[in-house]
This record gives sequence, C-alpha cells and structure tokens, in this order.
Amino acid sequence: MTGEVTVLRSHAPSGPPDEALDIDGAWVYTPRIHADDRGSFLEWFQGGDFQARAGYRLEVAQANCSVSRRGVIRGIHFADVPPGQAKYVTCVSGTVIDVVIDLRAGSPSFGRWAAVELDDRARRAVFIGEGLGHAFTARSEEATVMYLCSTSYDPARERGIDPLDPELAIAWPGDVEPILSDKDAAAPSLAQARAAGLLPDYADCLAHAARLRSS
Repeated sequence: MTGEVTVLRSHAPSGPPDEALDIDGAWVYTPRIHADDRGSFLEWFQGGDFQARAGYRLEVAQANCSVSRRGVIRGIHFADVPPGQAKYVTCVSGTVIDVVIDLRAGSPSFGRWAAVELDDRARRAVFIGEGLGHAFTARSEEATVMYLCSTSYDPARERGIDPLDPELAIAWPGDVEPILSDKDAAAPSLAQARAAGLLPDYADCLAHAARLRSS
C-alpha cells in the first residue's frame, strides 16, 4: 500500500507535546515556546518526554546540520536494521517539508508516507524510528535542518530510495524544480530496492525496538 497518510502544517502548541503520525514508529513533537521582549526559549528535545513516549532513552551518537536552498530534496535515506539509525529532526531556520516513509517490508503501512511542515516559528520536531525512510525539501530560500542520530553514519549500511519514485507518489511542491544530489537521483525505486532485498524487515524492526525498551 502506498500513498500519503498525513500532512501536518505548522500551528501553535496545544494539547499534548507529541502527535502521532499514521506510521508506527514516528511522531511529531511540539515544544512550548517561552517568549518575551528579549526573544524566545524552548526545549526542542527533552529526554524525559522522549522516554515516556518511546519507552526507552534516545542514545545520541551523532548530530547533523544541513543547509539547503529552495527546491533541494534530501533523501530518501535509511539504514540497515539492526542497528538502523533513528533521527530526531527540527528546522532551526526557514521552512521545510519533512517526510517519513514506511520502508519496512511486511509492515501494515508499507509504502505510506507522512509529510510535516517544520519551520523556525512553531519549531516542531519529528522522530523517525529505525527502519523508516526520511527525506525533506526546503520551502524557504534557504533552510537549516538539525537532527540527532542514534548511530553514527556508516556508508556500508546507508541506503536510499528515489524520492521521485512514482510508486510512492510523494507530493513534493510543484512550484519549483527539484534539486537532488547525484547519489539520491541514482537511488533505486521502492520496487527495485525490495526485489534486491535492501529494505528493512518489519519483524526485525519490531524486535530491535523491543530490545531498546528492555535494555
């Protein structure tokens, strides 16, 4: 099953700090912003809140910062599971559309994607669990994205899917020509990756998450 499941636009914080997506293993975190005449302050990641939501603490092995001009699409990226690479993503400058894709073979929501607008106003964050694909596109003239990673980058375990794959049919903005790296443009389609055995197995991802919660 493929197709869009959620598009969440920026909004003021209300209700609980986290908002589930229709893909198991991913959610949106909306921080409380404390503003006064000096500016503002927020906690874009809070370990206690994360542990209450996920059932385990997020081990941070690497922190990335990506600056993109308008129209750039980065992804779809994922890593072999285990150990995979979970990501906790926010946009600190500008606006991006952040996309989570279920690439776990055997998952009930396999092939679905969810899009979330991240910006420097609401300052929401998205958690992407191990085995899920991640991509984003810059909507502002320039956008800076920062993300925490549960494991360090390992090129031998890093994988990619063509973000323009018509089977996935991700609704990238149509008002600008997409800009991809050579590596992302040459990535296989979802069907090709599945036939080659490159996709994470849903059962393996569930077992990995269970080990994290029990450790």
